[in-house]
Order: sequence, then C-alpha cells, then structure tokens
Amino acid sequence: MFELIKTQDKARRGRFLTARGVIETPVFMNVGTTGAIRGGLSSLDLLDVNCQVELCNTYHLHIRPGDDLIRNMGGLHKFINWKKPILTDSGGFQVFSLTKLRRIKEEGVYFNSHIDGRKIFMGPEESIKIQSNLGSDIIMAFDECVENPATYKYVKESHERTVRWLKRCAAELNRLNNLDDTLNKNQVLFGINQGGIYEDLRIENMIQISELDLPGYAIGGLAVGEEIKIMYDIIDTVEAYMPKDKPRYLMGVGTPSNLIEAVWRGIDFFDCVMPTRNARHGNLFTWKGYVNLLNQKFKQDETPVDTDCKCHTCRNFSRGYIRHLLKVNEMLGMRLCVIHNLYFYNDLMREIREAIESDGFAQFREKYLEIFALRA
Repeated sequence: MFELIKTQDKARRGRFLTARGVIETPVFMNVGTTGAIRGGLSSLDLLDVNCQVELCNTYHLHIRPGDDLIRNMGGLHKFINWKKPILTDSGGFQVFSLTKLRRIKEEGVYFNSHIDGRKIFMGPEESIKIQSNLGSDIIMAFDECVENPATYKYVKESHERTVRWLKRCAAELNRLNNLDDTLNKNQVLFGINQGGIYEDLRIENMIQISELDLPGYAIGGLAVGEEIKIMYDIIDTVEAYMPKDKPRYLMGVGTPSNLIEAVWRGIDFFDCVMPTRNARHGNLFTWKGYVNLLNQKFKQDETPVDTDCKCHTCRNFSRGYIRHLLKVNEMLGMRLCVIHNLYFYNDLMREIREAIESDGFAQFREKYLEIFALRA
C-alpha cells in the first residue's frame, strides 16, 4: 500500500494507495472538521487548492449530524461530495480537550457533549464503529492524548492502555470489514504512538504497536504545550523505531517550518487547523514570509498577497481589497484568505516532494526555514 520512491537522509518521497486513489507524500491533509473547511470552502474548492486528502472529525460528526445519518445518506464521501481520500480521526484528541467533562476507564471514556451536555460513552469499538459508518478511507485508533507535562507514572499507565485499546480497534475493524453491509470494506487503520515527553515510553510504545503490522503509524500527543525542541527530539527518537515501509503521520502539526523540519526527520503525513484558523484572522503565509493583512500599511496595497502564488485569491484580488473585506467582517474576506493559505500549504508540500526527488531538500530546508521566520 505504501511505496517509498526516494529518500534524502531521513526525508522520504512516497506514495500511499487507498481505495479512492493515490496519495503523494509528504502530504498535508486539509482539515474539514465537520465535513467542510471553516471559512466558507466546499469540497469543490478543495480541488482548486490541490488538496489530496480531507481530514474529518469523528467526535464532531458523531455529535452532529450523527454518523448513522451520514451512513444512511451513503457515507461521508457522498454526504460532502468529495471523491478523493478521507482520513477520520478517532475522537481521542477531542476527549483530551474535554478534561472537565470526562472520566477515563479501561473500557473507554465517559464524557458529556460540549453541545448539550448529554452523556456519551466512547471506547475503541465505538470509535471504530462510528468511523466505519462514515466510510472514510484511513481511520485512526482510539487513544488517550496525555497533556504535557504529566507524571511518568500516569503516562506509562496511559500508553499501556493505548496499546490495549489499539488491539481492540484492530479486532473491531477486522470484524466490521467482513460484514456484508459495511460501507467501505477497504478501510485501513493507523496506530498512534503515545508516551508523552518520556523517550523510553515513546520507544516502548512504538515497538509494541509496530508488532501489529498496521498499514500506517502516527505520532500523537505532541504540539500540546511542549517546547518545539522537545517535539523534534521526540520525533527523532520515535522515527528510529517506526517501520520504514509504512507511512508516518505527525498529528496536529503545524507551521510551515514545522512541516519542513518534520519531513527532514522522516514524517510523511500532516494535518493542522493553523492555515485556516490564521487565515480567518488575516494572517497569511507566503513564499516571502508571514503577512498580517490587518496592518494599516496594506490599506492601499494593490499587489496580490504573494506575487509567487497562483491561487485564485492571488490571481484576482489585491491585499488592499481583502483587508477591506476583513475590516467590514465580510465573509468573502475570510474565504479568500483560507483559499490562499490552503493553496500555499499544498504547494509547499509539492515543492518539498520535488526537492526530495532532486536531492535538493537540504538546500530547500536551509533557505525556507530562514524565510519563514520573517514577516514579508
């Protein structure tokens, strides 16, 4: 399912085959939490920004409109009109964020909906069943994302429970994929490495979950408050124990510089809400550095956001006009900014893939880490 085409040091250029097409890696997955990109973008807009994979949120879709409803309407691909691959997370991170509303037990997690307070139980089997109802192509194991910092004792107990939960996830997916009425029998499961900031626990966890020989593996529980250097150190530590012939996914990361550094360390898949969240507030990424369009100096700027960008926004509208839209709270302003940032992220990954293919990624990394630290 995964073909490793080229490497440069630890950086990898590959292809991952899914039921709905090939994913060229390294890849950034565009986050459509509730089945749409925040900022007014539809699945058709994602085609224009060269999105390869959309990531949707298991917890939020289970809460609203309900995974049974989506299944009855033909599955998530049909529901949102997206024919390319979809990855659904497990709901584990959302449970992590509901600290005051949850209780973690061996069987799973008891918590209250953040919408209406109703009681919900989600364990490994329930998470996999929800994702099976959605019919996504790649599904994530149900895990516990531990906050940083946490005690060694608690993180050890948590990582051991996550391994047990992963085995239950794999067994439940196998059962569901063999039922006659399963929506997508070609769903594949990625395991998630946990262990907080403790290198020995991260290694122990990675060794144990890799023994299950799953189609892919993720590193979870990072970018949740620890220093950037610690995140990179954990990636370096875990990467040495990750299967070389399976894709690696760094969950919830991050800035353009984070992506470059993580690819340099051997990561293939990424997702993050940063490009859309920043865009909705006028904060845009360009090939010349970071731009805040709300700054006064852009009020009469007739140039595009980025003269080196070929997105719909940069080909048609000026900084001054987009700033005006944001200032008057016109939805079009947010939409144009989100289009630009997602196009930029997908274009960045394309450039990274080409740099690895040409053995030029080391030079690419050196050049753009410096540029991306600047304001344009």
